[in-house]
Amino acid sequence: MKAFGIETFGGSPELRDLPLPEPGPGEVRLRIAACGLNFADLLMIEGKYQERPEPPLTLGMEPAGWVDALGPGVTGPAPGTRVAVHAPCGGLAEYGCFPAARCVPLPDAMPFDDAAAFQVAYGTSHVALDHKARLQPGETLLVLGAAGGVGLTAVEIGKRMGARVIACARGADKLATAEAAGADHLIDSEAGDLRGAIKALGGADVVYDPVGGEQFDAAFRATNPDGRILTIGFASGTVPQIKANHLLVKNLSVMGLYWGGYLKFRPEVLTTSLATLFGWYQEGGLRPHISYRLPLARAEEALALLRARKSTGKVVVRVSAEA
Repeated sequence: MKAFGIETFGGSPELRDLPLPEPGPGEVRLRIAACGLNFADLLMIEGKYQERPEPPLTLGMEPAGWVDALGPGVTGPAPGTRVAVHAPCGGLAEYGCFPAARCVPLPDAMPFDDAAAFQVAYGTSHVALDHKARLQPGETLLVLGAAGGVGLTAVEIGKRMGARVIACARGADKLATAEAAGADHLIDSEAGDLRGAIKALGGADVVYDPVGGEQFDAAFRATNPDGRILTIGFASGTVPQIKANHLLVKNLSVMGLYWGGYLKFRPEVLTTSLATLFGWYQEGGLRPHISYRLPLARAEEALALLRARKSTGKVVVRVSAEA
């Protein structure tokens, strides 16, 4: 089979020929149709992601496809079932073996492209805004990186939850994408004085931050008393340093959110969230924004789009012609 991965951390990923894998106890083999890319894939290449499987490894955390075979002791999902999976790696290949417990059956009306773009982005934003921040109708939600893979879903979900949404992104095209997802107010991150622009709109009650760096600092200073700040990631490359005395004076809460971490200690948080999200999808309330769809042979180009921040929403690699 064809698989796209790395031999060592820091090495250049490449398309390789590998033997067909056999599912172990508790696993299913998936015939992969499509795989969504995430900023975490870039961190995985450098060995800087929270989960660190040892190379050589196949990249790709968000595959979707058909169950192809069951490992010892596994009773389902049955072969032929359409599922999506969240895993540390293994999705950018024609086949992969994954824990059966992580397989989520797909709604009949959900194409594989949408499934590959769905779990991490929507799951992260829903768990962050609902479970962690307890976003309330009428509150003001500030979304940084609002046209990115997770940022765009935060705009969409925040609006559905009844918030007033301020979207911050770079450039008119990305802001237009955030506006189409439901943003009420738009701020260009490169226009200068981000803090002043947020304050002019009344400040933020909840901040959703996958960016970090200077944008976090500006948003922190523009958060209203009793506000909640969600740290989702650090696409800027800079991890913010938080002044605890400022938290005290304004009664602020800063909360970290690593969606996949719940699989280890409270998986029901994710399963409950995904059930809600798939319900919204079936109602027609959610539609993943996919800006690029590329074949497996162009996986390096797909990753380069993320690295250069040229994409909006999600980048999906189509592994099968049937996707």
